[in-house]
Amino acid sequence: MTAPATLEETRPVTDRAAILAEIRARRAEFAALRHVPCDMVAGLKTLGAYRAFVPARFGGDALSPAQFCALIEEIAAADASTGWVASFGVSALYLGALPAQSYAAIFGADPDTVFAGAMFPPQPARETAAGYVVSGRWPWCSGVTGADLVGVGIKLDSETTPLPRVAVMPKAEVTVDETWDSIGLSATGSHDVVVEDVTVPPERTFVRGAAPSLEDAVFRYPAMAIASQVLAVVALGAAKEALGWVQENSLSRASITGAAAPGARPYVQSEFAKAKGLLSGARAAFYDTIEEGWAQVLANGETDRDTHIRLRLAATMAARDGAEAARRAFVLGGSGAMLAGHPLGRCMMDAACVAQHAFLNEGTWTLAGAGFFDQPTAPGYP
Repeated sequence: MTAPATLEETRPVTDRAAILAEIRARRAEFAALRHVPCDMVAGLKTLGAYRAFVPARFGGDALSPAQFCALIEEIAAADASTGWVASFGVSALYLGALPAQSYAAIFGADPDTVFAGAMFPPQPARETAAGYVVSGRWPWCSGVTGADLVGVGIKLDSETTPLPRVAVMPKAEVTVDETWDSIGLSATGSHDVVVEDVTVPPERTFVRGAAPSLEDAVFRYPAMAIASQVLAVVALGAAKEALGWVQENSLSRASITGAAAPGARPYVQSEFAKAKGLLSGARAAFYDTIEEGWAQVLANGETDRDTHIRLRLAATMAARDGAEAARRAFVLGGSGAMLAGHPLGRCMMDAACVAQHAFLNEGTWTLAGAGFFDQPTAPGYP
């Protein structure tokens, strides 16, 4: 496996460690707020989360998919919700389906522009001479509290595409209804957004998953694959944090019964090694597949179909195996891990919630299998 670049290697910043330490120190605060506050979103900008995929000519960092996923994994280890919010720096890629002039106007003005999207269910929009008049409510708009732009899914009478058209508008034109209340990923701020009669010009809309208007290599990497990968890697980060906690605490933690410290017990040693191996294998398969897909893009301008499917499958595997590794770490935490606010309980629930996402859930195994057998798959897969 080619080792992915670390966050420090992808974007050197003197206060990198301080930002990650602050995220760890404030994660309970973020959970209570139910969102990552704007001052920490500014910290994520300092780490390069939102300019990562923006082409250098617009002031971005032009990272590779593996470099970006490594960045998100490191942030997610500090706090999975914050990693989830940072992962939407991937929006700079699928916004590449905007007209080139629109993309340049957005990211040329600010390569750190934060976008939040709520695509489903697409709501009918009225076509007028001035543009599309958009109204409706959309749930699951992760990171909206810190966003500059918001995109919502719309459908037009004049279109038959099964994929949603996305209307992009300033956050000031959107009402955020703070509905988010979850047992995991509790600080992602995945609230409902409400729009009332906002006119969006056609050049500020795009079909999600459509061919990009920009020619940079990274825009040729499969859009839905990277959208699933940047979420899946959050589970890897949460599992890494959980196993790190077990390793650091299992020799120093005394048993109230007088038994040996957990790290001295053979069954703990065995189960820890199994969980560590599971996570190591998941990470290796995840990053190896991404690097293979990226190499094909650089050489051929696209991935072949088999690799395209494997890119989606690697994301599903990473999410599921990350969740399982975090669960095993929780078990190794013993009865103390049951207490509210315990890091192992938080990591387990965060990773489990990653694997619940529609891009990564149980049904995606079937979609991958169908793809390998050249059978019909859902729109947008792979």
